[in-house]
Amino acid sequence: MLTGTTVICVKRGEEVAIGGDGQVTFGNNTIMKAHACKIRKLYNGRILAGFAGSVADALTLFDKFERKLEEYRGNLMRAAVELARDWRMDRVLRRLEALLVVADKENILIISGSGEVIEPDDGIAAIGSGAPYAQAAAKAMVRFTDLGAGEIVQHALEIASSICIYTNDFITVEKL
Repeated sequence: MLTGTTVICVKRGEEVAIGGDGQVTFGNNTIMKAHACKIRKLYNGRILAGFAGSVADALTLFDKFERKLEEYRGNLMRAAVELARDWRMDRVLRRLEALLVVADKENILIISGSGEVIEPDDGIAAIGSGAPYAQAAAKAMVRFTDLGAGEIVQHALEIASSICIYTNDFITVEKL
């Protein structure tokens, strides 16, 4: 499991939101930065993406993923599969230590370096050390509230930050 962050993406109705905390840790016990932004909009604001893992590795993957999106004209699934294939097969990329969560209005995907492209069944995907906490909180909010995707992401990250030492409460949320 990658430590040092929490990123969660929720699709509810017509709204999709992704959020992440701002903590960057070094090793097991040092907070290097508290206000990082680990999420962004890609492809003219039509794709959301977030990362967990090494920052330099994730930025490399964001760049490669953005090129795949351009190559496949915004087709999220195709771009994700091609990135995962390249990531798994390329000797240099294979060493990158990060996970990506990407989403458009229809799909949420987790992309890993082992070639996996995973689409969650319930419209909720979370990565990083605080992922189990944020995901459980989001599942409960989806089941028992009428909150929108953005509010669910915000509250789930707040809950994760109160439990996971690698997650802080500087939260960035983006919506489609």
